[in-house]
Amino acid sequence: MRMTGPLPVSLVVITRDAATDIAECLLSAPFCADALVVDSGSGDHTVETARRCGARVVTHTWAGFGPQKQFAVQEARHDWVLCLDADERLSPELRESIVTLFAAGAPPHPAYALARRNRFLGRWLAHGEGYPDWTTRLFDRRRARWSDDPVHEQVLANGPVGRLDGDLMHASAESIERYIAKQNRYTTLQADALHARGKRSSGFAMAASPIARFFRFYVLKLGFLDGAPGFAHIAIGAFASFLKHAKLRALERAARNP
Repeated sequence: MRMTGPLPVSLVVITRDAATDIAECLLSAPFCADALVVDSGSGDHTVETARRCGARVVTHTWAGFGPQKQFAVQEARHDWVLCLDADERLSPELRESIVTLFAAGAPPHPAYALARRNRFLGRWLAHGEGYPDWTTRLFDRRRARWSDDPVHEQVLANGPVGRLDGDLMHASAESIERYIAKQNRYTTLQADALHARGKRSSGFAMAASPIARFFRFYVLKLGFLDGAPGFAHIAIGAFASFLKHAKLRALERAARNP
């Protein structure tokens, strides 16, 4: 890949206790003219490691995923931002796609989705929910922004979202215990957000949602081809759908019977 100079793009990463991942993440996007890490109180060497890799570091109290990422985007030096998680890195093909995109002039779309490939239980998933997990991460902050969702945040773009070749490698090395604990936290946040918006659930939704999710990703999206890790990944996702609806029902009952 030939580059004539840094691209007018800011690499933006939010962190907390990500010392084992942050260096590889930052180094995977060497074409960015600016690298910014917004840390929310790491107790390890995340901040020092990020600075050694040439990144600016800003400390900001945790505000929820969407608001935290939007704060980071606003602190970037360039309007075009590439937002990565600390345990993500660009594949060589994806790096080439981004450089080529900007080499052709101003990108035509306000935002671009990347095909995220998830690693689970030591295996790179190739089907189901694990791949391609399209996620919008490269965008012009003048024409797109992060939603205010505290979890499962998304980029809201003023126009069609393009797609780029190459993979965004999500190199998660967390244990299944930590993964399940994270799903428990996320479903609590989801239920709280839905309840605050006046959404309701039902016994039917609790039963149908996980079944539909499992069938979609394990059968229709060929998740069964990923073996035991694929089954576990989709089964936990289906259970998370159940938990979200069950927690929402519990909030509804608590509101009716204070």
